[in-house]
Amino acid sequence: MRVLCAFPEAMPSSNSRPPSCLAPVALFLALLLHLFLSSQAGDRRPLPVDRAPGLKEKTLILLDVSTKNPIRTVNENFLSLQLDPSIIHDGWLDFLSSKRLVTLARGLSPAFLRFGGKRTDFLQFQNLRNPAKSRGGPGPDYYLKNYEDDIVRSDVALDKQKGCKIAQHPDVMLELQREKAAQMHLVLLKEQFSNTYSNLILTARSLDKLYNFADCSGLHLIFALNALRRNPNNSWNSSSALSLLKYSASKKYNISWELGNEPNNYRTMHGRAVNGSQLGKDYIQLKRLLQPIRIYSRASLYGPNIGRPRKNVIALLDGFMKVAGSTVDAVTWQHCYIDGRVVKVMDFLKTRLLDTLSDQIRKIQKVVNTYTPGKKIWLEGVVTTSAGGTNNLSDSYAAGFLWLNTLGMLAHQGIDVVIRHSFFDHGYNHLVDQNFNPLPDYWLSLLYKRLIGPKVLAVHVAGLQRKPRPGRVIRDKLRIYAHCTNHHNHNYVRGSITLFIINLHRSRKKIKLAGTLRDKLVHQYLLQPYGQEGLKSNQPCQYSGIA
Repeated sequence: MRVLCAFPEAMPSSNSRPPSCLAPVALFLALLLHLFLSSQAGDRRPLPVDRAPGLKEKTLILLDVSTKNPIRTVNENFLSLQLDPSIIHDGWLDFLSSKRLVTLARGLSPAFLRFGGKRTDFLQFQNLRNPAKSRGGPGPDYYLKNYEDDIVRSDVALDKQKGCKIAQHPDVMLELQREKAAQMHLVLLKEQFSNTYSNLILTARSLDKLYNFADCSGLHLIFALNALRRNPNNSWNSSSALSLLKYSASKKYNISWELGNEPNNYRTMHGRAVNGSQLGKDYIQLKRLLQPIRIYSRASLYGPNIGRPRKNVIALLDGFMKVAGSTVDAVTWQHCYIDGRVVKVMDFLKTRLLDTLSDQIRKIQKVVNTYTPGKKIWLEGVVTTSAGGTNNLSDSYAAGFLWLNTLGMLAHQGIDVVIRHSFFDHGYNHLVDQNFNPLPDYWLSLLYKRLIGPKVLAVHVAGLQRKPRPGRVIRDKLRIYAHCTNHHNHNYVRGSITLFIINLHRSRKKIKLAGTLRDKLVHQYLLQPYGQEGLKSNQPCQYSGIA
């Protein structure tokens, strides 16, 4: 069970209620993971549940939060999103103007939108008309040829944004696109497993559609440029990037930039390695390329977007920081938890798995602080499972335990931004499926955005009994994180606190609020899986909101 609790600083009026999207649901489903919450101000119980067989007695835990000074302050866009360039290949980029998709993305704003992934370094920009306009015959492209004519102004403008283009796509067009995407999915998987990728052409019109989606959704676009275009001396060939920059500048697009994706894999993907020193020089070259362009002279630059920090990757990061550490506004890297080909549902509940990220954070911080102490660090492209994820697992309710713990751990350890791969379409790690329906992790992210503010607070817990055993590491199965409540949430006054709690024990835990939290009113949000599939459910979560 995942629990988020908001503690208002002042008593709400009698007609106050949680945000409308988090309205309470009467049904409360029993799981093997239970948590019981009470306070000395009076017992505020969740709806009664049947006790599952084999559960142990409740353990009393005293919980307090230090409110004097936050231990960290993360970016306002802490939870951000990613789109993979594969949406050009399978055609979904043409549907980013869907009113439903834009509305779902807007629910997670403010945020960054990184356009990057495995195919970043095979992306070529051409200032041409949309190729779909010149193709005929039956199929999705035939119906997409008049795509621009199908775009209509939204009847209800999002925050009155002028120029925001929203499309109303006929059902037949969407069905044809799903068929096309299913066929292309097999091609993309074959490329990924063989590490042989075909080139992608990004047209000016496609870039317009991408920026329109980001702008309409209230997201700031970060575009990852192709770093594998190389000159004979292995320096970066910037000709295609310069063409893209000039076009973007002519349209006055507000974009931040990045160069490449997982440069530690270039030898495997392209047969040509790029070391950290050379990559640093490439970033300096990109910075000089941006400076004469007025709109991008002060644009943010992020990188180097390395993979998991193994020995060779750390060496690459060290060489990069030595040469170009001061050039980037934040240092970026990626993390994948599980091999998607061998995953099972209980993997998402293993504390050993949840804690793998902590060691990686320390390795990255050590290198960064050696050269640029205090430099911001971002986790870009975090995924629960590799190879695009596993159907009915990576997109299930169970995966949310890993996602919520990732958010809590990263903020607590000072990572400034985490970018979720992917918002839409790519594999099964996404937040929204191809029917434009939000998956469980979307609702978890939405709730996080509504309640969690950037200020991280220290949590004090007493009462957990641990009996060490020879040769066994004691791992924390009760994860508690605390933040100041999002000050943009007008249901709570400034000074409110939000806790989110993950109980991985098979026993029930009774938490008693002490110290600062004593006698405070509690709004409790309980997230439950929908239907009979339990942890494997990928249907929208059920919420119980108790005030």
